[in-house]
Amino acid sequence: MNEQPALKVMVVDDHPMWRDAVARDLAEAGFEVVATAGDGLQAVRRAQAAAPDVLVLDLNLPGLPGVQVCKQLVGARPALRVLVLSASGEHADVLEAVKSGATGYLLKSASTQELLDAVRRTAAGDAVFTPGLAGLVLGEYRRLATEPAPATPDEPGAPQLTDRETEVLRLVAKGLSYKQIAERLVISHRTVQNHVQNTLGKLQLHNRVELVRYAIERGLDEV
Repeated sequence: MNEQPALKVMVVDDHPMWRDAVARDLAEAGFEVVATAGDGLQAVRRAQAAAPDVLVLDLNLPGLPGVQVCKQLVGARPALRVLVLSASGEHADVLEAVKSGATGYLLKSASTQELLDAVRRTAAGDAVFTPGLAGLVLGEYRRLATEPAPATPDEPGAPQLTDRETEVLRLVAKGLSYKQIAERLVISHRTVQNHVQNTLGKLQLHNRVELVRYAIERGLDEV
């Protein structure tokens, strides 16, 4: 029986004791900790070399802020998943992190088990947030949807989505996780991921933030 390869994780935090503790917890849970870093510039260099599946990232970093680290790395490698682990629950920090490409946002008050679960779900493509923050982010998506969109993927000649892709997109816009979508549609988690990736490619979008904005602009979350 083939075993799944361990998820590769990198931990970025400027506090050595906290960084080491998180890395140790992840390693003991079976993750492969491929790198750690204590400042923003170091984080960018090491992440580019180590190619982690998930980056566990603090926002308050010397050298280069966490949101810039996230923006640079996700811009260069869109498949990278970023889970922000921060002491700040300020709404502005949460929204800035999501706009920079973070997949999830967890407060440092979370338990070890919550962190481990969040890393696994982030790797699977779910948007993971400390309770209370998910509604904030969805509200921001709705606000963004009232602004003009930079892309016009539904111009004549643009690729058309299949009925199933549209169905998945509608559920993403409603804030459902990939796991919840899979259960709702009675399909596998991987099939949901494939539909999302195909939709991103067809619409020439880059991440879940842009995808939800696209869906809300077209009223798919209200259907």
